[in-house]
Amino acid sequence: MQNNIDITTYKNLFFIGIGGIGMSALARYFSEHGKNVAGYDKVTTTITNNLQELGITIYFEDIISKIPKAFLEKEKTLIVYTPAIPKNHTTYNYFKDNGFTILKRAEVLGLITKNTYCFAVAGTHGKTTTSTILGHVLKETGVNATSFLGGISENYKSNLILGNNKISVVEADEYDRSFLQLSPNTACITSMDADHLDIYGASEALEKSFKDFANLVSDKLFVRYGLTLNGITFGLEAAADYQAKNIRIENGMSVFDVQTPKATISDIKIQLVGKHNILNALAALAMANSYKVPLTEIKKALFSFKGIKRRFNIKINTKKLVLIDDYAHHPTEINAVYETVKTLYPNKNKTVVFQPHLYSRTRDFAEDFAKELAQFDTVLLLDIYPARELPIKGVTSLWLAEKIKKYSKNVQCVPFDATSIKNNINKENVVIAMLGAGDIGKMVEKVCKTLTTL
Repeated sequence: MQNNIDITTYKNLFFIGIGGIGMSALARYFSEHGKNVAGYDKVTTTITNNLQELGITIYFEDIISKIPKAFLEKEKTLIVYTPAIPKNHTTYNYFKDNGFTILKRAEVLGLITKNTYCFAVAGTHGKTTTSTILGHVLKETGVNATSFLGGISENYKSNLILGNNKISVVEADEYDRSFLQLSPNTACITSMDADHLDIYGASEALEKSFKDFANLVSDKLFVRYGLTLNGITFGLEAAADYQAKNIRIENGMSVFDVQTPKATISDIKIQLVGKHNILNALAALAMANSYKVPLTEIKKALFSFKGIKRRFNIKINTKKLVLIDDYAHHPTEINAVYETVKTLYPNKNKTVVFQPHLYSRTRDFAEDFAKELAQFDTVLLLDIYPARELPIKGVTSLWLAEKIKKYSKNVQCVPFDATSIKNNINKENVVIAMLGAGDIGKMVEKVCKTLTTL
């Protein structure tokens, strides 16, 4: 990290990849603090539209002439970029070749939060939900934290909860070892499943990175029970320091009790389902409680938490048809969705529409994807969403479909088209889970419209 940079001295901030979930939170933050903000992204989205409504200038062609003049002043402009951009990006290389100060998103987040009391949430799964719950709990209980989130909170319709500059909540992202740029005071690690092998090469390297992150924590580290890390544990097991127990579902809500090292609190209710979400809420509770927030206040705040966009959002809910939208893009996450669907809708046909995310992830976890997807009664595969990657020879959705057929014959590839998806869905007594981290989120609304006539 470039520790000697004072980002407060820059008048202008230019974001390359401004529409990314983490990048847009930073753009909002600087805009709210009176900075002149602009940026580039390759596509228009709801996020870029919302940023433009705040007065942020965004352009969508990688052409130097599109850069607003004010942002060509080298001494007054800080460039922030996402590592997901290609190496031959014209705008990035222009700023680089002309000697502008250029920082990765993670470096900027590290500099903002360096002098705050920083709550950092890490893990290959669960970090977005856990950090958003924690940000909400702190806000509702009067702890005036600024929270940088990896998803859009349904409570605040934003990925930024603005507070003071003394306390922060951040999602500690393991991709590209970004979380090693942070200075966490209290942190939690929710999971360490293999992922991002295009960066790490092997799961052992990923685990080492989490251990390096754990060593950065200055105050308290919370770890899910069973992980090979030393810390205060949380889990469903009786041996965990913070245990969720007596779990049940009432009126579509999860209800459970929590045993802490010092007390027990009963009948906590959250508007989220699934054991993975109970663990996420438990981690947030433990972190907030360690900061001396009373359990009774945390309980009230958890009850008012509305969830996160694209995290098991039920878009249609009728007797004949349920449609769920979820960001799940890793085998473990797909299994969590399936287990939740099976619990809530045991007697319905279960259909998954899945858009694989990244060629490398599809290749690296093909067998695991096949096993988890095959649990659904029907599997509809969309083409692989490439994101930052070029195609890998032989790695396609058709190739993945052949692997799924070893476990289930009811699988087919379908075009990225709402009508095609509708035509391949069992219309009676069905739950449809639309899963993926690519642009399938845009397709969800179109599919919902085509299904309203059923």
